[in-house]
Amino acid sequence: MTPSFALALQAAHAAAGSQHYPQAALYMVATPIGNLADISLRALHVLQLVDAIACEDTRHTRQLLQAYGIDKPGNALLALHQHNERSAAQAVVERLRQGLRIAYVSDAGTPGISDPGALLVDEVQRCGLRVVPLPGASSVTTALSATALVQGAGGYLFAGFLPAKGKARQTAIAALQAEARPVVLLESPHRITELAASLAVLGDRPVTLARELTKQFEQLHTTAARGLSDWLREDAMRQRGEFVVIVHAPEKAVAESAIPQEALRLMQLLNNEGVSLKSAARVAAQFTGAARNALYEAALAQRHAGSERA
Repeated sequence: MTPSFALALQAAHAAAGSQHYPQAALYMVATPIGNLADISLRALHVLQLVDAIACEDTRHTRQLLQAYGIDKPGNALLALHQHNERSAAQAVVERLRQGLRIAYVSDAGTPGISDPGALLVDEVQRCGLRVVPLPGASSVTTALSATALVQGAGGYLFAGFLPAKGKARQTAIAALQAEARPVVLLESPHRITELAASLAVLGDRPVTLARELTKQFEQLHTTAARGLSDWLREDAMRQRGEFVVIVHAPEKAVAESAIPQEALRLMQLLNNEGVSLKSAARVAAQFTGAARNALYEAALAQRHAGSERA
């Protein structure tokens, strides 16, 4: 055990030990994406408590457990990865039906998002058994929290890993060009340069690259999409590690989504009463603080969209 986690195990038992942990339940446990300290007290307690742990890589998980001082017998670790998930899920279901508690962990982060786990959850729920989620580290939300891109942008789109090549990849890139929200991508070190080259078609649209999140050489960098390849080539170290790539929303989409909805509703009411759009924009701007020109442009866009639907 890493000595610094001895007190963490005690704290986990004190903080989470009195809570209810139903039997015959699958516990989806998020694990750190790099920094071992990013483990929750409840996750530590559950990993100690459960009868078995299904894991993406048993060797990786054993090392993780050893770092925390959690000892499990060899038969308590079950391999469940992308190549055997459907069949291995049946073995998990059989143990759950015996009343056992079982945890599932991927190699890092929250399972079932871009890692295995979704098919397991589907099978367990289909059999009428309980799934208990334990929140924790996620590279997606970690990267987004450091970019200030979501609020005012109408949310974001998580696209994960794009298709590797061919027409499917071209179609995915074209969809990025048309998407008005920020788009979150994941990429591995051996394909990051290819992804950067593909994103160059987005021109000046900003892209944030988050590399090695929570680790010693963590790096976040924002540049125009067309310049991402050059930035990666300037230093070979920039091409190493696991990547979260965030394609920013187009500037116009951000501006439109930032308009308060109450301002747009006020404009609509005024316009319905015969007030011109320009006058309605002026009044709405005075009462809500929104930019008058932005209100006017948004109202014109809504009118145009309505005429096209008609």
